[in-house]
Amino acid sequence: MSCTTSAALKFASRGLALTPGRKYFSSHKMPRITVDGVVAKLNGFAPESLCEKWDNVGLLIEPYLRREVSNILLTNDLTEMVMSEAMTLSAELIISYHPPIFAPLKRITQKSWKERIVTLCLQECIAVYSPHTCWDNVTNGVNDWLATALPLASSQPIQENLSNPSYGAGRICVVQGELTLRQAIDRIKDHTKVKAVQVARSHGCVQLDVPIRTFAACAGSGGSLLKGVKADLYITGEMSHHEILDATHQNIHVVLLGHSNSERGYLPVFRNILANMLQDFSDVNIHVSECDTDPITLHPIDRY
Repeated sequence: MSCTTSAALKFASRGLALTPGRKYFSSHKMPRITVDGVVAKLNGFAPESLCEKWDNVGLLIEPYLRREVSNILLTNDLTEMVMSEAMTLSAELIISYHPPIFAPLKRITQKSWKERIVTLCLQECIAVYSPHTCWDNVTNGVNDWLATALPLASSQPIQENLSNPSYGAGRICVVQGELTLRQAIDRIKDHTKVKAVQVARSHGCVQLDVPIRTFAACAGSGGSLLKGVKADLYITGEMSHHEILDATHQNIHVVLLGHSNSERGYLPVFRNILANMLQDFSDVNIHVSECDTDPITLHPIDRY
C-alpha cells in the first residue's frame, strides 16, 4: 500500500509521562472487548460533553451486528483511501478525529465519497467514532500535544471549560528559558514532523532571532479562537489572510502548519494512551493510518 505515515512518537504534558503501550494484547485469560466497550473507554478519556456546541462527535456509524474488536484504525480524516486501508486491516472500528458525517445526509447512495464510505462501513460492519473537539479540549489531548512543541513554563486553556478549568479550547503558554523565533520554528517542525511551515513575522520584524516569551496554540483552524489573544507567537493549522494581517499588526508572529498537519501527529500519542486503556483486554491491534495525509503539499518554486 503506497501510503506515507505521519507520526510524532513522544509526548509529555502537565506532568504525565506516557509509557509506550503494547500494540497487541493476547491472552486466553483476558476478556474480549466490543465496540461499545471501546466507546466507553474513549468517553472515559475525553467525555463527549467536552465538544464544542457546533461539533458532531461520538459514535457516528454503528452497524447492526455487534462485533468484538480486534483491529482499531486511527486516522485524522476518513477518506476513501483510508476506508480501503481499514478493510484491508479487517478493522471493526475506525476512530476518525474529524467527523466524516458533519453536514446532515439526506440520502445514502453511491454519488458522493462520504455516502460511499457510510455504505461500506455498514456493509463491512465497521463502526466509526469521532472525538474531534473533545480531544482538543481535554487535558493531554491534541492542543496539549501541540503546545509541547516548545519548552513550557506554564500552559492553560485559552477558553476554559465552565465545569473544569483545566479543560478548554486552545492553549496560552509561557516559554521556559530563552527561545528565539528561529528556534521556535525549528522545534515546531521537528515536533510535528512537518517539513515546511508558513511563517508570518510581526509587522516591521526583519529577522528571526527575536525572543519568544509567550505563545498561543490551537490545532486546526485557530483564527477565531486566537483573535485578541496576547502572545508573541501563534501556532495553528490555518488562518485567513486578514486574520494573519491583524495578528502581525499587533506584533504577533504566526506559524501555520496546515490544518490537519497541526493535528495528525497526535495519533501515535493517542495509540499509546488507548493501548494502556485496553491492556486488560485480549487480541486488540491498534493501527495508525498510513494513508491519511494532508491534501495540500508544498512544492518548491523551481519546479514550475
